[in-house]
Amino acid sequence: MDRFDRLILAAIQSNNRLTADALSERVGLSPDACRKRLSRLRSQGYVAADVAVLNPDKLGRGLTLIVEVTLQSERPSDIDRFRRRMIEAPEVMQCYYVTGNADFILILTARDMPDFEAFSRRHFFDEENIARFRTSVVMNRVKTGFSLPVLTEED
Repeated sequence: MDRFDRLILAAIQSNNRLTADALSERVGLSPDACRKRLSRLRSQGYVAADVAVLNPDKLGRGLTLIVEVTLQSERPSDIDRFRRRMIEAPEVMQCYYVTGNADFILILTARDMPDFEAFSRRHFFDEENIARFRTSVVMNRVKTGFSLPVLTEED
């Protein structure tokens, strides 16, 4: 990966719909070179997904919660079962299996507190392997996204 590849990756992180012409202007290569490089970066797995970031407020899901979940049993089958349940739950935007005080960290959305209570009942209270969960309600989304630093000081 060279400087031009890093510039292309940096540019598409903030807008993955940039045309080859727009990338060309930002990066300083021809549109065809940008198209080829981006295709190669995608095929090599540098781009994990092209997604649209939706506004939860516009969709009536203005409540964002961060939940730490601790399991009673950490047998591989129990961990895998919880992972599958979180992957299948549309409310869960992100789920991380972590070290530390909790086993999982979830970031999820809800319409309101009764909606989150219903989620908690389905996924925490009704699940015998949940030892405890601790919830923080997001008061303000200061920064959201998935951008990674790809540029170096030389770029």
